[in-house]
Amino acid sequence: MGLKGIVGSYQVSRIRRKMALVPMSFPSALLHPRHVLVCLPGGLRELTLVKQFLPAITQLFKPADITLLSMPGMRLSDIYPRKGFQILTPTADQVTWLGLPKRNYLEHLRSYKFDTVLDMNLEMSLFTSTILLSFPDATRIGRGNHLGVPFYNLEIKTRYLRDERNIYRSLLETLSSIMNRSVDGLTPRATR
Repeated sequence: MGLKGIVGSYQVSRIRRKMALVPMSFPSALLHPRHVLVCLPGGLRELTLVKQFLPAITQLFKPADITLLSMPGMRLSDIYPRKGFQILTPTADQVTWLGLPKRNYLEHLRSYKFDTVLDMNLEMSLFTSTILLSFPDATRIGRGNHLGVPFYNLEIKTRYLRDERNIYRSLLETLSSIMNRSVDGLTPRATR
């Protein structure tokens, strides 16, 4: 880890210590989202896999507005369809030299009033970690054994460790089961 990573980790840990946990009631916190932020991964392979699950994400959170947030410097216009989604990509002047979102960019994101944040990153991202900490009142969903509390208030564990497609599928199937919604393309889990 270079100097940027060390200083960035310190900045995120400072924000983390200030964050107050907000109690949530599940599944009711998931059932009526109005504005959903999907934090996209930074790798091209993962972006391609997440694109395949966009119809399932749309069905899962219907009728909410879904906004896709890419990592700084990523160009998604060639990969992702604009139909039905708003895509936000921070520019160089909206990110600090550490790669963290600037305060004015965080305020811009807060103006959307996201009530659900879905983190699709499989690797640690200081940028996404800062975004997650900036929405303490939102339902923040992520993969289990990744960041944990206080970044997520709903962590979904999966038995898959390296199979990205099955990690995403398992995450969305579990959400579908919790929300008691059937989603095309996902196999429903048996309820116990």
